Amino acid sequence: MPKGTIALEEAVLEPGGIPRVARDAALFAPGADMAKHPLTAKLQDIHGERLRQMDAEGVEYMLLSLTSPGPQGEADPAAAATIASETNTWLAGEARKNPARFGALASISMHDPGAAAAELRRAVAELGCKGAILNDYQTVAAEGGGEGKVYYDGDEFRVFWKEVEALEVPVYMHPRYRTAPDLDPETGGEYSTRRHLLGAAVQFHLDLSFHLYALLSCGMLDMFPGVQLVAGHLGEGIPFNLWRASHWYNQPVKKATRPSKYDYEHYFKHNVSITTSGFYSTSGLKYCINEIGAARCMYAIDYPYDTIQEAQNWWKEIDLPAEQKEAVARSNAIKLFKLPLAL
Repeated sequence: MPKGTIALEEAVLEPGGIPRVARDAALFAPGADMAKHPLTAKLQDIHGERLRQMDAEGVEYMLLSLTSPGPQGEADPAAAATIASETNTWLAGEARKNPARFGALASISMHDPGAAAAELRRAVAELGCKGAILNDYQTVAAEGGGEGKVYYDGDEFRVFWKEVEALEVPVYMHPRYRTAPDLDPETGGEYSTRRHLLGAAVQFHLDLSFHLYALLSCGMLDMFPGVQLVAGHLGEGIPFNLWRASHWYNQPVKKATRPSKYDYEHYFKHNVSITTSGFYSTSGLKYCINEIGAARCMYAIDYPYDTIQEAQNWWKEIDLPAEQKEAVARSNAIKLFKLPLAL
């Protein structure tokens, strides 16, 4: 196929994975039978209609990943590890069927940081995955029952980030729906009576930007400066707040006690790339290019939650300088993910 766009945040669902996504699906499709839902068919198709649309619309390559929440949604450590290992083996196998058009991102259970590092190593070194995807925080069993959240800025996760740096692969940070306690009126969760705020419109970028700020400022990137993160949806809004976040983080009262050496702007410009997944705003992308540089911006669709046609129609008409347009559409992704494509 001639050179086209490279799409980096494109979801799939493995055979047998429907029950795992049913709870989240009920939030946007109440009462739907997900076994028969059109979205499920699109998630579970790789080499059929998906590829035909790619050919028709000019998408050269897709980097595939297990749809959210993946192992992050499983509170049981053993079950989460099984989801990760089995789906990584399956998805890498699917990508190998057509390596000129598809690659895979590894799913990782984050219950045990050492085991997470080992699974990432297996997925990259043995299976050929191009990096990892983490769907925000890890759901864990809370004391006294229920579910809790674990973020990855703690010291216990240094072993994982050390492996990320050693393998020289990016980690794509992706959003997810809230856990059950946040949706239960009896527990007083903030979304229990505000379900219209759940999902891509509001909740996703609020939650994931918090996690990203935590990762950028915890000191991890001072220890492992080679770590590269990717944030979709134009960086989950962070580029638009980057000046203010850094301005206040650099105030003397903050600077004297903060756990990181540098400010948010420094880490975002050295350790984070963003994609256009589900955010087809020309003015927004131009702002991000001006703020963090074209070399840190890449193309993505967010299929099947958004359509290939809509994304490609936008991209074909976007008025960027030719060099920037090529970099965002192709070459930045090839370099960062070490894709088997010609520049």
